[in-house]
Amino acid sequence: IPAIVVTGGPMLNGKHEGKDIGAGTIVWQMHESYKAGTISLDEFLSAEAGMSRSAGTCNTMGTASTMACMAEALGTSLPHNAAIPAVDSRRYVLAHMSGMRAVDMVREDLRLSKILTKAAFENAIRVNAAIGGSTNAVIHLKAIAGRIGVDLDLDDWTRMGRGMPTIVDLQPSGRFLMEEFYYAGGLPAVLRRMNEARLLPNPDALTVNGKSIGENTCNSPIYGEDQVIRALDNPIRADGGICVLRGNLAPLGAVLKPSAATPALMQHRGRAVVFENFEMYKSRINDPDLDIDASSVMVLKNCGPKGYPGMAEVGNMGLPAKLLAQGVTDMVRISDARMSGTAYGTVVLHVAPEAAAGGPLAVVQEGDWIELDCASGRLHLDIPEAELAARLAQWQAP
Repeated sequence: IPAIVVTGGPMLNGKHEGKDIGAGTIVWQMHESYKAGTISLDEFLSAEAGMSRSAGTCNTMGTASTMACMAEALGTSLPHNAAIPAVDSRRYVLAHMSGMRAVDMVREDLRLSKILTKAAFENAIRVNAAIGGSTNAVIHLKAIAGRIGVDLDLDDWTRMGRGMPTIVDLQPSGRFLMEEFYYAGGLPAVLRRMNEARLLPNPDALTVNGKSIGENTCNSPIYGEDQVIRALDNPIRADGGICVLRGNLAPLGAVLKPSAATPALMQHRGRAVVFENFEMYKSRINDPDLDIDASSVMVLKNCGPKGYPGMAEVGNMGLPAKLLAQGVTDMVRISDARMSGTAYGTVVLHVAPEAAAGGPLAVVQEGDWIELDCASGRLHLDIPEAELAARLAQWQAP
């Protein structure tokens, strides 16, 4: 049936000690500062109180903002739906216009099946790279595509995302927040910049207003040159597309978000520190006797859709307090979980098959060596094939 997307919009910028702070992202940052002993509990609570100043979704490029951008990139919402703040009167106007347009779509028989084509999903994947979007877009777009009957898989993310720079300088990957993104021109400005550089793969893709996505954005203004929306030759990450990883540790794939990762860790070999489940992680992570250092690879099992269950957003495991106190800010982390789009770090997610389904992740042992190479898309457990096969043969479901 004809349909149009209107999202609630992001909340206003958070404020703390004269600075803008991002909902969600600042929680991860300040929680680790608190664990490291560099801020007090009162300071943490003070920042928390200034984080959410209005109704709306997270004001970072978290999952809600990402999916609002995906709706706009897919052509299922009117231009600017993604970024107008929730409490801005222009969101009411957009909702009114969307309602009027929905009636016209019925008269025109303009159904989502005509809009949600493979071309639209290719545009969305490329846009996700440009905005530094959440890894949750991978599973959400897969679900939407499945409902509409479009074949979409991890290879499409590699094919369309590779080489696309991240040009939207928003937290958690960058500096700014959704309010500034709207004032800079919002997603239409990003789409224009991409299209002018021939980086929007399908500018003729149809949208809900009856025009192509290229037509909708060809004259969109871009404000604050090279600030919130950067020039293509000055990106925050030259290759911002979701990194799809495969190997003997992830035969069916895993994903990593390059724009929020530490470049020096995107090619890494380290010794595994294993947590069989999230409860074990919570009980062990701050043990001063835990055998872990900055080069270790933290491995969390049994947190996928089957294992937890429900695939909780726990993949961005907080670092050990003793390493935070030493100034460590990131480590390679691997799990079958997902994570909040507001989070950051060199975090490998959605390892498949998941541990609870008997995937190789289930048999990783403390002290095993793991190799991560984002450039080649490789995630490798460095043990002989025969040993891996033997471990899998002996594995029993928890």
